[in-house]
Amino acid sequence: MSTARSGVVTLLHTACGAGILAIPYAFRPFGLVPAIFMLLFCGLCSMMGLLLQSRIAKYGPLKNVSFFSLAQVVNPASSILFDAAIAIKCFGVGVSYMIVVGDLMPKIWSRVSSSGLLLSRNVNITLVMLFIVGPLCFMRRLNSLRYASMIAIGSVAYLCILVIVHFAHQTTELRELKGEVSVGLPHGEPTPLTTLPIFVFAYTCHHNMFSVINEQKNTGFTYVRYIAIVSILVAFVLYVVIGSTGYLTFGDNITGNIIALYPDTLSTTIGRIAIVLLVMLAFPLQCHPARESINNMIKYVQDRYSPQTSYELTAVDADNLEINNDVTSINSRANDKEEECMDTKRFMIITACILFCSYLLAISVTSLARVLAIVGATGSTTISFILPGYFGWSLIGTEYTSNGNQLPLRKSTVIFKYIGLVMTIWGIIIMITSLIASLFFGASH
Repeated sequence: MSTARSGVVTLLHTACGAGILAIPYAFRPFGLVPAIFMLLFCGLCSMMGLLLQSRIAKYGPLKNVSFFSLAQVVNPASSILFDAAIAIKCFGVGVSYMIVVGDLMPKIWSRVSSSGLLLSRNVNITLVMLFIVGPLCFMRRLNSLRYASMIAIGSVAYLCILVIVHFAHQTTELRELKGEVSVGLPHGEPTPLTTLPIFVFAYTCHHNMFSVINEQKNTGFTYVRYIAIVSILVAFVLYVVIGSTGYLTFGDNITGNIIALYPDTLSTTIGRIAIVLLVMLAFPLQCHPARESINNMIKYVQDRYSPQTSYELTAVDADNLEINNDVTSINSRANDKEEECMDTKRFMIITACILFCSYLLAISVTSLARVLAIVGATGSTTISFILPGYFGWSLIGTEYTSNGNQLPLRKSTVIFKYIGLVMTIWGIIIMITSLIASLFFGASH
């Protein structure tokens, strides 16, 4: 079983990918103070999405809840669309990680070797996929990646220190690069829509939240909620520190990759190594939900030809209340049987296909910025806001007694139910806004 600490590390690692390097750039059209408030607001929205997932986990199969299983309860026909959005989003982000590896590894090797083999982008991607990313992706449980996630979080900590040190001890070269710094909304800058997606999707880790919950010994809301809260709070602190100090160092001359602006020194090279470690070890955290979603899509198609008992809300005895006094858990589904886990053969085949397709795409293209921005605007928004909100509104407060009477709703239950509705509406607004930003203002995340 996983611990709350490893759950926090997993979610934090999932959220803090290579996009952390673009946080200072996101400050540029907002200015220092509005950008910090935007980070806070987006963090609170993402935290509510995670808390809703923690709240609705009891409505799915015990220890095997997922967006797919919840869709089987609410609207089985929609489950394949939700899983397709998750799979495409996670696959695209994973490919972008390998592109980052291909871009940075030759620069790292160039400091110690002039070998054409080591400086080859495709060779580096091949070696990383074969010997690091591949073996990690074949681990079944996210808890098995806890040590890799700790290394990755260490990389984030180093990047944070690197940015702070360069801010505190600016060389003449850095001072010459510094542009104008705006405390409030700057004048003459492009619309804030250009970097809005960076803030909105900075905390995206919701596709792994159910896996983290499934691996906890205690899956009750009062226990699991702390994983969500601590993860977002730590991410917020990291983003504020890196974003504000990075922006104050370079002002409006900041670019999308802050480490590229620093002098080519040993500390910068170590920073590039830290980034490579971060994205290499983050790839399996994208592969895991993508694999689960693809498996769910396959099972959905199979069930169309060999129908099986679907999940339906059932009457639950009011005496079966959870120890933490939450409302009755609706885990009685289809003879109380949990959803079958993926068999080994299918697990291996799907994982191999994800790795192979990711590899082919990573060595074939050098930039997926526009595609990833569009996929992120749809996929990330769906995962972070729309799905948690939709299921929260549909499921919370639907418990019944064995006599078929609905249980009285507590105030906290009503509040979470309406938060779900608000999150769904908010997600749709953000999806439309982010798509406009991506298509017309060249925004990415």
